Amino acid sequence: MTHNLKDNADDIVALCKRYTLFSWAAQGKVNPIPVTRAKGVYFWDAAGKRYLDFSSQLMNVNIGHGDPRVLEAITAQAAELTYAYPGMATRPRGELGRKLSELTPGGPKRTFFTLGGAEAIENAMKIARLYTGRQKIVTRYRSFHGGTFAAASAGGDPRRLANEPGVPWIVRTLDPYAYRSPIYRHCTPEEGDMVLIDLLAEQLEMEGPGNVAAVLLEGYSGSSGIMAPSTPLYWQRLRELCTAHGILLIVDEVMSGFGRTGKWFAIEHYGVQPDLMVLAKGLTSGYLPLGAVVVNENIAAHFDQHELVAGLTYGAHTLACATALACISVYEQDHLVERAAHLGKKLEVKLQRLQEHHPSLGDIRGTGLFYVLEVVKDRATREPMSAWNKPLTPPMAAIAAYLREHGVSTFVRWNLIFVVPPLIIEEQELDEGLSVIDQALAISDRAMA
Repeated sequence: MTHNLKDNADDIVALCKRYTLFSWAAQGKVNPIPVTRAKGVYFWDAAGKRYLDFSSQLMNVNIGHGDPRVLEAITAQAAELTYAYPGMATRPRGELGRKLSELTPGGPKRTFFTLGGAEAIENAMKIARLYTGRQKIVTRYRSFHGGTFAAASAGGDPRRLANEPGVPWIVRTLDPYAYRSPIYRHCTPEEGDMVLIDLLAEQLEMEGPGNVAAVLLEGYSGSSGIMAPSTPLYWQRLRELCTAHGILLIVDEVMSGFGRTGKWFAIEHYGVQPDLMVLAKGLTSGYLPLGAVVVNENIAAHFDQHELVAGLTYGAHTLACATALACISVYEQDHLVERAAHLGKKLEVKLQRLQEHHPSLGDIRGTGLFYVLEVVKDRATREPMSAWNKPLTPPMAAIAAYLREHGVSTFVRWNLIFVVPPLIIEEQELDEGLSVIDQALAISDRAMA
């Protein structure tokens, strides 16, 4: 029997739905794109339809799809050595550790490698607790740190709810969400940031600062809504607070790292040095799985004499480390970090124009090539077009369907539309995606209260 392209597309979807499970979804409701190939900022389904990848897949394919330099590095390393167990030393492992020590803010550092971001978060918390001898980790309510058990507990994102009670040693604090937090209704954004730090200081006193191992925050909030404080003073005061109490500062740069915000790492916008940094996603741009926990020399030296009770079969995977080195070389050769900063300024202007033409576009937030649009029923009340932790309302579902139908692939979550393209995107390709979003927002304009 001869299959045409459409039959092949249906076959792929049917095969995956019959024999695999999809994450974060009721299986009977999933309608996946049967993707077969990708290049640059585009990918194609099995029927030959082209999509503009406006979310870099899962906010991770920063260098774009199919870069031949990375593919060549993978091939060369695979021909030599694909895997060595984590107790062995390999040149890609050592060279990548050295490169990350140079790239990340602060002095000399050492890195513990994992398979991905969630495992890196798990191990960052483990390292902090082992090093300090304390138990508690402070995180934010509107955060996401991964889907494994402790990482999901640490995240405040509603995906944690099915996992609860989770681990018992997570303490959550409030977010710098100037558009919605009640705190900011009564003061300027800068003043609201300082109120949050004052509240955190009080929380630490109530928890007993001697019981708190670390504060874990995203360098720049990601899938929960791309939120950031209005002033660097927020992070600087936080750093002072942690130092005063002997609390470690862990910065999750899984999504916000590797040029996404126009800096190598989002924390560089604030002039603060963390004690631990968690990396993944853009580290290899999704070409192979890899995560990392970068720790300062004080923490590393502690484990010279004390056992690091942590280990993973695929930790420091040889092929993945070689891939990361090649990926970092692409960032440097093509000046992608600087490019994201430059294009980000243009993107902000384009989004502001979009906001002027669409009354349902309540807020735009972000920096670099890391933006979100917040869709509302009423600009005055800021009522969201779709509520937090609820299924998409008909207007938001229609927007998501319109984007997909017209070849733009991006995240539509609650009342949020994400604009997080690969850092290699050209301005005309940005305009291509924004033009479709412009048309889609007519749906929410008509649905306003």
